[in-house]
Amino acid sequence: MTDPRRTHALTPLIQAVPAFPVAFVFLLGPGRELIASRGLGVIALTLGGALLGYLGLAAVSWLLWSRRTFWIDTDGDLRVDSGVVERSSRRLQLSRLQSVDIVAPFLARLAGLVEVRVEVAGTSGSHVVLRYLSRADADLLRRMILEFARRTADDVAPEEEPWVNEPDLLASVPQGRLMGSLLLRSVTATLLLLSVLLLVFTAATQGGAGLVLVLITGGLPILSVVGEFLSNYGFRVDRSREGLRIRQGLLSTKTRTIPAERVHAVAVVSPLLWRRRGWVRVTVTIAGVEGDASRSGPEVLIPVAPRAEALALIAEVLPSVDVEALPFVRAPRASRWRSPFAWRALAVAITPDVIAARYGRMTATTAIAPHSHVQSVRVTQGAWERRLGLASLHADTAPGPVHVVARHLDQALVRPLADQEIALVHRVRRMP
Repeated sequence: MTDPRRTHALTPLIQAVPAFPVAFVFLLGPGRELIASRGLGVIALTLGGALLGYLGLAAVSWLLWSRRTFWIDTDGDLRVDSGVVERSSRRLQLSRLQSVDIVAPFLARLAGLVEVRVEVAGTSGSHVVLRYLSRADADLLRRMILEFARRTADDVAPEEEPWVNEPDLLASVPQGRLMGSLLLRSVTATLLLLSVLLLVFTAATQGGAGLVLVLITGGLPILSVVGEFLSNYGFRVDRSREGLRIRQGLLSTKTRTIPAERVHAVAVVSPLLWRRRGWVRVTVTIAGVEGDASRSGPEVLIPVAPRAEALALIAEVLPSVDVEALPFVRAPRASRWRSPFAWRALAVAITPDVIAARYGRMTATTAIAPHSHVQSVRVTQGAWERRLGLASLHADTAPGPVHVVARHLDQALVRPLADQEIALVHRVRRMP
């Protein structure tokens, strides 16, 4: 149990900063004529109005901040009390913990502060955001929450210093490799090529007047690359006792922990233009992450890495799996009529531990799911597949970016494979 406490005292001042641009926009826009009609100094009143707006919002933020406390109770649950007129008390069961992320928004980062996001299994409201804490306090709180979650889930005795844990670096993404991977993506390269062609065509047919719109739309791929570069800048993966700890971001940094037991599926993605360099991306489906706007969205274990380095990371979450040795069974030649470009890449593999599917030509993907996390097994057969004697096998896991789908297999093979997978799922779940 911990004592009730508040976030950092600078929190209200940081939360009130957005009042400045709002006040400036109003006073330089709709309020400008009102100020000018009375013969008042525009600049002086604009600055004064912005300052008053900031102080007003800071006062409201301080009142809310003073009435918000958080602590861990005797049951090992995170409690948050807040509200001025109407008090509310939230209780998050740490035994159902999904993730604890540390995020450093730009303004908070300038003051050396971060926010802590705690997520538990449940509905979209099963999370809290604690703004703002010092980096040291946030790291300590994250370790305490993870330790209390482990205690309540495993019913183990407390340790004297349970949150002392030095991370061990497993992989990092150099800036040059990150930028190269973003520029060599098929989508980015295609958009840039189309932008150049559109630029040339517009200049030849409409002259310089039509180039303004082209330059704006042609800059969208660049903006996409810059946004992802800033988001994944300094990407590194560390091993800790709680799982794989990921840190990323330049303007706004984020630190999150991926427990191995929460990973329901893994995908090794190899875009066409990356293959000569031997680069791949690893994405994962984590239980409880998909479907909430407050969450971080599709999970990337590493955005770009040499294949050997990526496979070593996969071994951290799926230690019993050798991706290179999976016994894939390829789709029959008849599948070329259903998928003429990618049929040679279609395959499925089932081992005592996992089910895997391989698909994609331009973007080759190998998706893997442990039998323990497969929630359902489906066999689908469209009209075209039926005519060709084909069928597809689906191994459904938690919602997320990874989909284990073995497409366009021989229909005589799919039913036995589905029965085998169902039997393995039942066997794994009967094990103690």
